[in-house]
Amino acid sequence: MAYVPITHKFVAVLNKKVPVGNLMNALGHMTAGFAVSYSDQASLRFNNYHDADGNDHPHISDNPFIVLQADNSNKIRTLREALTEAGLPFVDFTSTMTEGTYFEQQERTNRTPEAELEYYGIVTFATIEQLNGLTKKFSLWRS
Repeated sequence: MAYVPITHKFVAVLNKKVPVGNLMNALGHMTAGFAVSYSDQASLRFNNYHDADGNDHPHISDNPFIVLQADNSNKIRTLREALTEAGLPFVDFTSTMTEGTYFEQQERTNRTPEAELEYYGIVTFATIEQLNGLTKKFSLWRS
């Protein structure tokens, strides 16, 4: 197996004002949604890791997954706009996507203007250079 340099990374930006349990739920939804919808699966570099006992640890990405924090929902909204303008893929999660059934969540989201959405987080994947420029104002997640 030869070393192949990393060129891409995942970045999650989470709203530090939201309780951590809600953020973990949002992060799971966003990451799962991103992984299944991203068109260039090869660049995600999912591999099976194997331990010395022959056990498989499947579908781990070689790419880094960086978790950053935003001071508030508006900072995530601004990043979302920048990702859209740059044509970069993302999945976001808002407060309307919690409580009740999935149907109630979709209905609540449909009735809420974007400007009134409270963003819990956003996940994206792109080249390191592209994301460094867009995410440099966020700090690493701290509990």
